[in-house]
Amino acid sequence: MKDVGGMTTIENLPTQIPLAMINALAYCPRRFGYEFIQAEMLLNEHVVEGVLRHQGVDLAGTTWLADAVQERRAYVWSERLGLAGFCDLVELRGGEIYPVEYKKGRPGKWKSDHAQLCAQALCLEERTGQMIARGFIFYFATRRREEVAFTPALRAEVEALAAEAHRLAEAGALPPPVDNPAKCRDCSLQPLCLPAELRQLASVARWEQGL
Repeated sequence: MKDVGGMTTIENLPTQIPLAMINALAYCPRRFGYEFIQAEMLLNEHVVEGVLRHQGVDLAGTTWLADAVQERRAYVWSERLGLAGFCDLVELRGGEIYPVEYKKGRPGKWKSDHAQLCAQALCLEERTGQMIARGFIFYFATRRREEVAFTPALRAEVEALAAEAHRLAEAGALPPPVDNPAKCRDCSLQPLCLPAELRQLASVARWEQGL
């Protein structure tokens, strides 16, 4: 990564939270618990499509354009936050460096993608010493980039998510399901998590206790 912001790689990093898990935690703490704490993963059509879409993106390498340098699958990390992982693309254009994340589908109401992208930027800042004001998410459904500003609020959210990820990992227990049927409906882990069934059992238990 010397060609893009002077980044280098190091070996034998301490155990850190993968950047993709910030997305999982922002979407649902229980999903984070299954994927990171228990290393469980189920496939559905959305997951498989996402993997296939990323096949070209995941080929590491540097591309020199007329007005930019692009580094694909760039490994970054943050000792301060205890995060590490890959950026789909790091772009250097006009003296500005920023991450670009590729996602299937189209922009939605859940902002977990923004948290993941901002986490990448915080790692890049630590590695390069440069302030990164924005990044982009490329959605395959729209074939367009969405700009994401790394506001103080978003940065604070990512720092809180990183701290919570380490807390949950240390505790080693699954968080309860979120009370959001729309998120559960779209989640590949729904058959494993069984959120509706767990909520029903909890309701029965409260009724039996007279609560």
